[in-house]
Amino acid sequence: MFPSDTMFGVFLVSQLCVGVAGNLFLFLLYMHTFSVQRHMKLMDPVFSHLTLANTLTITFTLTPHIASSFGVRQFLDDVGCKAVLYMYRVTRGVSICATSLLSAFQAITVSPRNSKWAWLKFKLHTQICPWFLFFWIINMLIYIHAIRSITAIRNSTLVGYGYVHAYCQTGPFGKHSSSSYVIVILVRDLVFVVLMLCTSLYMVSLLHRHHRRAQHLHSPHVSSQTSPEHKATHTILLLVGCFVVFYFANNCLTLYSIYTHKKILSLEGLSGVLSSCYPTICPFLLMKNNKIVSQFTSSFSVMGLRGSQRAFDG
Repeated sequence: MFPSDTMFGVFLVSQLCVGVAGNLFLFLLYMHTFSVQRHMKLMDPVFSHLTLANTLTITFTLTPHIASSFGVRQFLDDVGCKAVLYMYRVTRGVSICATSLLSAFQAITVSPRNSKWAWLKFKLHTQICPWFLFFWIINMLIYIHAIRSITAIRNSTLVGYGYVHAYCQTGPFGKHSSSSYVIVILVRDLVFVVLMLCTSLYMVSLLHRHHRRAQHLHSPHVSSQTSPEHKATHTILLLVGCFVVFYFANNCLTLYSIYTHKKILSLEGLSGVLSSCYPTICPFLLMKNNKIVSQFTSSFSVMGLRGSQRAFDG
């Protein structure tokens, strides 16, 4: 184990702690709000589901890389590799689907009343749970096929084509996976990423039209006002932008490592970092202009002021 490996392990631990803490904080906050108020706004179940998927993705992605960075040998056997990589791929797929759903729901929410999507606004509440169930089932079914080809690494020198993880590896696609399996994954990613980009472009056009209308009013007060819906739209657009950047960067690196004959484990560690960047940043972007977070922080501020006042009076 080299000092650089230890430093990289410390960085991974920091990323794990920050990402899990941020996502769990938002998830528990949404659950607490639901238990108190007995109802949630349209986007709140999507946010809570996304933070849960992000927490699991970060955990299953970074934990093996952290153990490898600190020199732990044989951390995972064949069964452990199958379980960890399967859960990582499923939760990452659910995170992709949930982000796409979030973008689509926001686009429908901010669409004008006379748009062709307006009729969907009244049906969104009834569609959330079926979509979540569909996301989990479809991703679990897609990656069942990959379990057969995942094994633990038993040779320190890795040569050949295929996917390599910190302690795990898969055989070449031509031997262990059918072309239909790869096509299904590509089609899933293409559908949800394209949906994400199309709804994002639609929201950008709506914001641009709103900005032009505000300028025509010739009122600085009106043009400077930003509705909660537009603030939420800006946040989701920023979220989608971060996802697309890290998604394509991670996929390019993964494809390069798969089709490289001699494997470089440091590249796999970098791939783990890239695949965890979006789930780590996501909760902090969602906290921006979030009413539930604002209410939580304001209540703590009030409690602190009351405590200080009682101490002063005492």
